[in-house]
Amino acid sequence: MMVTSNGEEVQEQIKPEYDRKSELKAFDDQKTGVKGLVDAGVTKIPRIFIHDKSQLNDISTTSSVAPLFSVPIIDFGGVDQGSAQRSGIIEKVRDACEKFGFFQVVNHGIADYVMDDMIDGVLRFHEEDTEVKKGFYSSDVMRKFKYNSNFDLYTGPATNWRDTVYCIMAPEPPEPQELPAVCKDILIEYSKHMMRLGLVLFELLSEALGLNPNHLKDMDCAEGLYVLGHYYPACPEPDLTLGTSNHADDGFFTILLQDQMGGLQILHENQWVDVPPQPGALVVNLITNDKFKSVNHRVLAKNVGPRTSVASFFRSHYDDGLCTPNM
Repeated sequence: MMVTSNGEEVQEQIKPEYDRKSELKAFDDQKTGVKGLVDAGVTKIPRIFIHDKSQLNDISTTSSVAPLFSVPIIDFGGVDQGSAQRSGIIEKVRDACEKFGFFQVVNHGIADYVMDDMIDGVLRFHEEDTEVKKGFYSSDVMRKFKYNSNFDLYTGPATNWRDTVYCIMAPEPPEPQELPAVCKDILIEYSKHMMRLGLVLFELLSEALGLNPNHLKDMDCAEGLYVLGHYYPACPEPDLTLGTSNHADDGFFTILLQDQMGGLQILHENQWVDVPPQPGALVVNLITNDKFKSVNHRVLAKNVGPRTSVASFFRSHYDDGLCTPNM
């Protein structure tokens, strides 16, 4: 009870304490992810998705910053057609690695229809019948294929507005019957293309570092491949959350395939810079060492969608500590 200025006693309204853990568990137990919320018609995002203002500080001003910089686009056409042309590509890779930590690749040898089908395969899975998807819902790091919303659902400071499929495709891929029928064939085919392109990139990165072309491959850097398929539903309050929070990847490098709706940004010279999708292009996020740098990046939530992307992570091996890439 409390007393007003005229002496009347009224019942004080006590706001219930926010129990984040319980809300996270309730969301997790549904096994329907963010898409389940959208399908239920939410118009306000649950509190578990609201990010600290420091993470959202300049989303509204991003468009005015982006034109100041642009992520390099490197043409890989002719990478094996003579030392002079290859040397030029290596120089561009070195420059992009040192200055941006990101670049986009065109003429990489992967047909547009393969990339389009991979994007569609991710979309098909996430829009599959709910009961079918629930059979793949898991946080078990030992499963070679699984789906959930956020791998760090219970440990992250805020939940990201996305759902993700995770699949270990090398060195020991899952049996075909372990994969969902709606994306099995394209996931297997796309992973083969990623392994081939990954080997080319390891050669170019080795040479850009002044090493033998096989240096990184001989260290088994191309042994492990982990493929993620992100699904970003339209968000009713995109200014309060993120599709993927600000982070830097570990490991050697990541190859990202975006759909044409985009949303990826990198932090360059203390400013968020858009990485707009280019037709037929793949985005490469580089390794970290004394010469090359891994750059912080994030994915915005938007009030349009759904949007999809596919991230292929290369590691020397996978264990419990490495099976949680983010982008």
